Amino acid sequence: MSGSGTKKVVEAAAKATKSIDWDGMAKLLVSEEARKEFANLRRSFDEVNHALQTKFSQVISAGTEPIDWEYYRKGIGSRLVDMYKEAYESIEVPKYVDNVTPEYKPKFDALLVELKEAEQKSLKDSERLEKEIAEVQEMKKKISTMTADEYFEKHPELKKKFDDEIRNDYWGY
Repeated sequence: MSGSGTKKVVEAAAKATKSIDWDGMAKLLVSEEARKEFANLRRSFDEVNHALQTKFSQVISAGTEPIDWEYYRKGIGSRLVDMYKEAYESIEVPKYVDNVTPEYKPKFDALLVELKEAEQKSLKDSERLEKEIAEVQEMKKKISTMTADEYFEKHPELKKKFDDEIRNDYWGY
């Protein structure tokens, strides 16, 4: 089968698969025997479709086999075959030139660097927050039995603030 014929078969199989409403049809079945036969039909269809997809995708990906022009000359005639051969050989498939990757590769690499930095910052923040959570949980356990001196040991800035308020005779009102 030629490359374009193969492609048409694969496209037709893909369209057939997409257009079949298997679930909708299954809802219409009432007998157990019909459900079994329907399951067999669906399994057979899937096997054939898979075989088509596998077989023909390998042909397409491996490239097309060379055309045996002499075989067609015998069956069709040399004028028509020569015309097709000339048209076939005149086709030039352009090579893909990737202009996008060089433009975006540096941007992507820069984003990866930013991502790594953000990840490290996040890990540090997470570690700090874990410590704070542990401190708060410890404080929660001890708060009912803690003295003011023990509290101010952990929070010297509050002790300084209260001492300043007392020294300046500011009692909060």
